[in-house]
Amino acid sequence: MFGKLFKSLFSGSEKTAAKVEPVEYKGYLIYAEPMDEGSQYRLAGRICKEINGEVKTHVFIRSDLFPSKEDASQWMVRKAELFIDQSGDSMFQ
Repeated sequence: MFGKLFKSLFSGSEKTAAKVEPVEYKGYLIYAEPMDEGSQYRLAGRICKEINGEVKTHVFIRSDLFPSKEDASQWMVRKAELFIDQSGDSMFQ
Protein backbone atom coordinates (compact mmCIF):
# COMPACT_ATOMS: atom_id res chain seq x y z
CA MET A 1 0.00 0.00 0.00
CA PHE A 2 2.74 2.49 0.96
CA GLY A 3 4.74 1.45 -2.10
CA LYS A 4 1.94 2.56 -4.42
CA LEU A 5 1.58 5.84 -2.53
CA PHE A 6 5.30 6.65 -2.78
CA LYS A 7 5.41 5.58 -6.40
CA SER A 8 2.50 7.84 -7.31
CA LEU A 9 4.00 10.74 -5.37
CA PHE A 10 7.51 10.54 -6.77
CA SER A 11 7.43 8.85 -10.15
CA GLY A 12 6.69 10.76 -13.31
CA SER A 13 5.83 13.92 -11.45
CA GLU A 14 9.04 15.74 -12.30
CA LYS A 15 8.53 18.15 -15.14
CA THR A 16 11.52 19.36 -17.06
CA ALA A 17 11.54 23.13 -17.00
CA ALA A 18 11.75 24.52 -20.50
CA LYS A 19 14.49 27.06 -21.02
CA VAL A 20 12.92 30.45 -21.54
CA GLU A 21 14.74 33.01 -23.65
CA PRO A 22 14.36 36.44 -22.05
CA VAL A 23 13.31 39.59 -23.86
CA GLU A 24 15.52 42.58 -23.02
CA TYR A 25 13.72 45.88 -22.41
CA LYS A 26 15.41 49.01 -21.03
CA GLY A 27 17.99 46.98 -19.10
CA TYR A 28 15.45 44.50 -17.70
CA LEU A 29 15.07 40.86 -18.71
CA ILE A 30 11.50 39.63 -19.18
CA TYR A 31 10.90 35.89 -18.91
CA ALA A 32 7.47 34.82 -20.17
CA GLU A 33 6.44 31.70 -18.23
CA PRO A 34 2.70 31.11 -18.75
CA MET A 35 1.01 28.91 -16.17
CA ASP A 36 -1.11 25.98 -17.35
CA GLU A 37 -4.69 26.45 -16.13
CA GLY A 38 -6.46 23.42 -17.52
CA SER A 39 -7.32 24.25 -21.14
CA GLN A 40 -5.98 27.82 -20.88
CA TYR A 41 -2.79 29.63 -19.88
CA ARG A 42 -2.41 32.31 -17.21
CA LEU A 43 -0.21 35.31 -17.95
CA ALA A 44 2.89 34.87 -15.77
CA GLY A 45 6.62 35.32 -15.73
CA ARG A 46 9.55 37.14 -14.18
CA ILE A 47 11.19 40.52 -14.59
CA CYS A 48 14.88 40.59 -13.65
CA LYS A 49 17.55 43.26 -13.46
CA GLU A 50 21.06 43.39 -12.06
CA ILE A 51 21.38 46.20 -9.52
CA ASN A 52 24.69 46.81 -7.73
CA GLY A 53 25.95 43.35 -8.71
CA GLU A 54 22.84 41.56 -7.41
CA VAL A 55 20.14 40.11 -9.66
CA LYS A 56 16.72 41.29 -8.49
CA THR A 57 13.60 39.40 -9.55
CA HIS A 58 9.94 40.41 -9.59
CA VAL A 59 7.45 37.58 -10.12
CA PHE A 60 4.70 38.74 -12.45
CA ILE A 61 1.35 36.86 -12.33
CA ARG A 62 -1.90 38.28 -13.64
CA SER A 63 -5.48 37.07 -13.81
CA ASP A 64 -5.51 37.14 -17.63
CA LEU A 65 -6.18 33.77 -19.28
CA PHE A 66 -5.41 32.93 -22.92
CA PRO A 67 -6.28 29.98 -25.14
CA SER A 68 -2.66 29.41 -26.19
CA LYS A 69 0.72 29.48 -24.50
CA GLU A 70 2.06 31.70 -27.30
CA ASP A 71 -0.67 34.33 -26.73
CA ALA A 72 0.00 34.34 -22.99
CA SER A 73 3.75 34.75 -23.63
CA GLN A 74 3.25 37.65 -26.04
CA TRP A 75 0.92 39.47 -23.67
CA MET A 76 3.29 38.84 -20.75
CA VAL A 77 6.01 40.76 -22.57
CA ARG A 78 3.64 43.62 -23.44
CA LYS A 79 2.29 43.97 -19.91
CA ALA A 80 5.75 43.62 -18.37
CA GLU A 81 7.05 46.44 -20.59
CA LEU A 82 4.18 48.67 -19.44
CA PHE A 83 4.83 47.70 -15.80
CA ILE A 84 8.54 48.54 -16.20
CA ASP A 85 7.65 51.94 -17.68
CA GLN A 86 5.31 52.65 -14.77
CA SER A 87 7.30 51.20 -11.86
CA GLY A 88 10.97 51.09 -12.81
CA ASP A 89 13.31 49.76 -10.12
CA SER A 90 10.71 50.39 -7.39
CA MET A 91 9.15 47.01 -8.30
CA PHE A 92 12.01 45.36 -6.39
CA GLN A 93 11.33 47.11 -3.08
